[in-house]
Amino acid sequence: MNGADALLATLVANDVTACFANPGTSEMQFVAALDRRPEMRPVLCLFEGVATGAADGYGRMADKPACTLLHLGPGYGNGVANLHNARRAFTPIVNVIGDHATYHREFDAPLNSDIATLVKPNSIWARSAESPDDVPVLAAEAVEASYGPPGGPVSLILPADSAWLETRVEPVIAQKPVRPAPPEVALDETLLALRKAKQPVILIGGQACRAEALAQAARLAAHGIRVMADTFVARQPRGAGIFAPERMPYFGEMALKQLEGVDLMVLAGTTMPVAFFAYPGRPSVLVPEGCDLLEFVGRGEDAAAGLAALADALGAPREGPSQPLKRPESAPSGPLSPQMAGLSIARHLPEGAIVCDDSVTSGGGVAVPAMTAAPHEVLALTGGAIGIGLPLAVGAAVAAPDRKVVSLNGDGAAMYTIQALWTLARENLDVTVVVFANNSYRILNIEMVRTGAGDAGPQAAKLLGLGDPAIHWVPLANGLGLPAVRCTTAEQFETAFAGAMAQRGPMFIEAAI
Repeated sequence: MNGADALLATLVANDVTACFANPGTSEMQFVAALDRRPEMRPVLCLFEGVATGAADGYGRMADKPACTLLHLGPGYGNGVANLHNARRAFTPIVNVIGDHATYHREFDAPLNSDIATLVKPNSIWARSAESPDDVPVLAAEAVEASYGPPGGPVSLILPADSAWLETRVEPVIAQKPVRPAPPEVALDETLLALRKAKQPVILIGGQACRAEALAQAARLAAHGIRVMADTFVARQPRGAGIFAPERMPYFGEMALKQLEGVDLMVLAGTTMPVAFFAYPGRPSVLVPEGCDLLEFVGRGEDAAAGLAALADALGAPREGPSQPLKRPESAPSGPLSPQMAGLSIARHLPEGAIVCDDSVTSGGGVAVPAMTAAPHEVLALTGGAIGIGLPLAVGAAVAAPDRKVVSLNGDGAAMYTIQALWTLARENLDVTVVVFANNSYRILNIEMVRTGAGDAGPQAAKLLGLGDPAIHWVPLANGLGLPAVRCTTAEQFETAFAGAMAQRGPMFIEAAI
């Protein structure tokens, strides 16, 4: 058994059974060892940003880590944007990053780099296995660390000689951490503060937006306490039978307007809300003046247990409000828009679907009618680095093969990780991709005005438009192996989306808006 065998044996023994990979020469021992470990599913991604984003989608849905296999520092660097998103989603991921053999590093070969430094910003744990005997112990440590709580990406650097040399060290079993309930003192402080406050709000995020915790938050809403959720949440149920908390608006001034009069903000599974960006003359912190801030449930604590204890202590009803099932009755017609597409999506989205949302400015058109669609779950863009919608769908579909996955993307966002279409086709994943094609980085046109920079002139417009030349999405998707259709009317989109929901396998829909 060599170090690569020991690594795979330890990963599999700890229920890490999916590997999203873009390997190189230094990882060939790991690749060869896959033939001796059929329990590990290898998924080839043609860009490392797809591999890391897919591992994020897998971890969000499976509640356990996948591993990635990345080629040295440049390979890791290509995956950083979606590891940033995964860190903000607190998703467990075990990155395996190949390195030069330990004795070869000193010669500074062309692909040599300081991998240990590169991985630090987006790794909650990072080590290098300097010998094959280190591999099983460090692999188990990596898996355990990835769970946190609250969890996140970890990085295990694997020098080539640590992979090819022999070891007798057996696989090591990690101890999966358990989230503790909030301490009694936090419950007592929160109860006292809520009873004193005139207009309190509970802001939930992270694990507090998962199904079990959300049901407890609904009880608090039924008791008369206002509940809001973070703007972007890693995984949240939506639709009929599910509590729909208010959403913290993306734009800071809108958030503060919505929070006017609030004198207490209780945090559960999240931290103090701040504006996504700084704007001239506008505040960074989204807490009204005179409002007290109180952390009740930390990100690493058990939000469901904490919210249940709070609801019980307040004498809240056993059940809270939930959304009715109310699909749009008639098919939309006329020119295609995000709103018209949203109606069709709400009409045909199957129960248990997973929506991977990177639709940027088009997202609101889907979110509103989907609130009363069949119950489903939404994976959102947590870190703001666009280009995650397609990779998230790859990982979610691998983790939950019996559930329909819908990937919603802006056209600019989709081009960041368009290689994911090839993996969808290769793995025959049950994913329907929708790209809203407005031929523009529309969010940047909005933000340019908001930052005080003014409207785009002819030079500036060159960096904000995508229409010259136009992206031909259907032949692009076909070339990467997917059946595809272009829709310019609501009727066409209705037919295409309904058909995609009625069959299995990958499908691509361009929504020309």
